[in-house]
Amino acid sequence: MGAALVLVLAGTTAVVVAARRPALAGSRPGLRAVVVATGGCAAAVGLVAGLGAFAVASHPLRPATGNGVSARLDVVVTADPRPVRSTVPGPGRVVVRGELLGGQVGAGVPWRAGGRVVLLAPAEDWAGLLPGQVVSARGRLGPPDRADLTVAVLQVRGPPGEVGPVPRVQRVAGDLRGGLRDAARAVLAEDPAGLLPGLVVGDTSGVSPGLADDFRTAGLTHLTAVSGTNVAIICGAVLLLARLARAGPRTAAVLAALALAGFVVLVRPSPSVLRAAAMGGVTVLALAVGRRRSVVPALCAAVIVLLLVDPGLATDPGFALSVLATGALVLLAPGMVARWRARGVPPGIAEALAVPVAAHVVTAPVIAGLSGEVSLVAVVANLLAAPVIAPVTVLGVLAAAVAPWWAGGAEALVWLAGPGVSWLVWAARRCAAVQGATLAWPGGVPGALALAAVVVLVGAALRWRRLRAVVAAVLVGALLVLVPTRVVPPGWPPARWSLVACDVGQGDALVLATGEPGRAVLVDVGPDAGAIDGCLARLGVRSLALVVLTHLHADHVGGLAGALAGRAVGGVALGPAREPADTLAQVTRRTAPARAPLVGLGRGTVLRWPGLMLEVLGPVRTVAHVDGEDGSAVNDTSVVLRAHTPVGRVLLPGDAERSAQSSLLGTAGDLHAEILKVPHHGSRSSLPTFLTAARASLALVSVGRGNTYGHPNPGVMGLLAGSGALVRRTDESGDLAVAVGADPRAGPVVVARGDPRPDPRRR
Repeated sequence: MGAALVLVLAGTTAVVVAARRPALAGSRPGLRAVVVATGGCAAAVGLVAGLGAFAVASHPLRPATGNGVSARLDVVVTADPRPVRSTVPGPGRVVVRGELLGGQVGAGVPWRAGGRVVLLAPAEDWAGLLPGQVVSARGRLGPPDRADLTVAVLQVRGPPGEVGPVPRVQRVAGDLRGGLRDAARAVLAEDPAGLLPGLVVGDTSGVSPGLADDFRTAGLTHLTAVSGTNVAIICGAVLLLARLARAGPRTAAVLAALALAGFVVLVRPSPSVLRAAAMGGVTVLALAVGRRRSVVPALCAAVIVLLLVDPGLATDPGFALSVLATGALVLLAPGMVARWRARGVPPGIAEALAVPVAAHVVTAPVIAGLSGEVSLVAVVANLLAAPVIAPVTVLGVLAAAVAPWWAGGAEALVWLAGPGVSWLVWAARRCAAVQGATLAWPGGVPGALALAAVVVLVGAALRWRRLRAVVAAVLVGALLVLVPTRVVPPGWPPARWSLVACDVGQGDALVLATGEPGRAVLVDVGPDAGAIDGCLARLGVRSLALVVLTHLHADHVGGLAGALAGRAVGGVALGPAREPADTLAQVTRRTAPARAPLVGLGRGTVLRWPGLMLEVLGPVRTVAHVDGEDGSAVNDTSVVLRAHTPVGRVLLPGDAERSAQSSLLGTAGDLHAEILKVPHHGSRSSLPTFLTAARASLALVSVGRGNTYGHPNPGVMGLLAGSGALVRRTDESGDLAVAVGADPRAGPVVVARGDPRPDPRRR
């Protein structure tokens, strides 16, 4: 409410001052109109947000959300169900957003009222719902965890009660979107196949969690959300074709309007899509009329109309980003292009540079306030992505349009878009793999205002010729100092390294050097493709003799695509247990493009390479089938290895817990090793006798900083330290390397790369 009041006062003040003082316009005609329109828009946003917040606070359902009571809600589904990301084994769940029609709390009297609600429901029963369907849900009420206009959250356990029919428009959209997904899966590798529907129609259901994280870190998340840019690309392509066909302005406008209507149907006529259509329409209007200042009132008018249609947009961060990006494209980008052309930049390159730079500069303060971090690679990532966005979008839309009637034609169009999509995957991974790709920044409104002030000051300084050289020198100096130390820190990798525990967040990934330069054995790959790819690239690993996946949990196998990317792989090894089945299917899909055979490992197997030998010690008990939803049971199927390296023996127990550890103690005989990879990220699920059985002098803990599981357990860390072991953790030190020291008789040395991955929100 306070922020809304500030917006109302600030916007009203701007309008009054501009109206009473025409001299504000000065010698620049139209400036007063811009100020009035912008101030009125800000006041409208604040007024709508304030009224919406008051309506939510006084909603009849609101008092019951703090008591955890059961309720029945009748809702209209407003968006496609989205999966809830989790590395904890168990049934999948989805987030279903809807608009209230009515309901009943406990045994009370049924009521009817509107408002936004969120349902957390089982994926098996709810994932197939489509927007526009009316459903009845029973569950337990809870308060929303976001400061938007959501009235309540309903925790649903069973299937929906009454399910209404699918509206015809949504059914057509579902068929088109499904055809695009099928064509992408038939032609492209897993990650590009999942990404293409996200780029074209905002369908991110097939985007892997690791790739989604890489896009966020690289500042490319906006590409997977339908925005005004998508609309501008489609309408711009139609206008270009109309111009080439020498069609008149009215004909071109009608064709663009038809294309816009068809695109809205394709990506679903939801509030966010209608918002994108409005923003894209404003951008096309700016291109058509060629008068940037006159577009600002049109943009503000579109904002006010959208707020009247859907007041919830007033608190939607995506709405703010879309409006700011549209304003940047029509106001800042053309000026940048003109100035850069005047300095000799070729026309095509000038436009390609100006669009992502303008959009990023204007939206960066909002993103910083929301995420509490600033991406240092976002501009570069967007510059790399810019050349392929338009052709990929157009080809994807055409593929979706023909897919229901001509599968072969859709696959051909997807094949043409494939190199562009693969380029985006590569760019996101490479940019996200840069250590220190993000810089911590204060969150919330203060952080957003602080970064906005920095942007304004830098922009003002660059306009003064005397300060321009100083600012440029400071930026170049910072780049020369910061970039080399962040991308390739001095002394990394250390000479004669034998073992590296990669910092992959909350997961495991350990690299064992062979006697052949550039070739290694990898045990587990962590949860994210970008993290393990970056670690291997920094170590100079160009080929993998073997990749061992100790067990099929996401925090150990999720990054497989990144490990295999661009590297020759001798094989991917699994233990005797092959559960959960869906994770095994993912592994199979990711190994096929790399032509990496799947091989089995059993107890007693010995593998040798120059300078490295692996013994398979477990699992002792071979289980034909385990319940994939039982996390402990899957952990106890972990492949247990002992590596013989130049720095000594290394015990690698995966995530083996008490039952598997007890079996190893009873039957595996001597477990002695100089180095212990602490099982299960240092959790309390280990036997003290197992932790001390190795009599290790060094204990490595692979764990994510700020994880929500309480790993590592303080008691376990105290036990290891009390046994005389040196304990080192990736959440404190980043990548950890164990290398042969200058004096081999003095034992190995441990070298920390530093700068651990700051990502407490992931797990």
